[in-house]
Amino acid sequence: MCPSAEGTHRTISAAQTEALAARLAAGLRAGDVVLVGGDLGAGKTTFVRGAARALGVTDPVTSPTFTLAQRYAGRVAVAHLDLFRLDGLDEEDLGSVEEELGPHAVAFVEWPAVGRPAFAGRVRARVHLRHAGGDAREVTIAGGEDR
Repeated sequence: MCPSAEGTHRTISAAQTEALAARLAAGLRAGDVVLVGGDLGAGKTTFVRGAARALGVTDPVTSPTFTLAQRYAGRVAVAHLDLFRLDGLDEEDLGSVEEELGPHAVAFVEWPAVGRPAFAGRVRARVHLRHAGGDAREVTIAGGEDR
């Protein structure tokens, strides 16, 4: 993770949120997992979009809420997971999540609480977004677990 990305930041537009995500992405490599939390509409997918762009993704990056996961090709493959709809991980869900968290891609996981068992020991960064009025967001970026 890029050390200059750690800390609490205030962004006032989607473009600034994406630029902050690009700073984080500069220090990521395949196999890294980034947990992305925050309320509905806080900008989680916008943040992932900015990081994915910095990792070379040119396809549209959208929320995978209804598909659970989306994979994108770039300089580094990007896996984007959204666990919002899951109450827990049964064996099938756990297998699907673990498949996306392999060493082949940088994985961004929205609504990560339900998936903790799947990515224990793999987390490179934790991101939390919070509404701060209008288009403003407060974005906190912290390091993850040592691998």
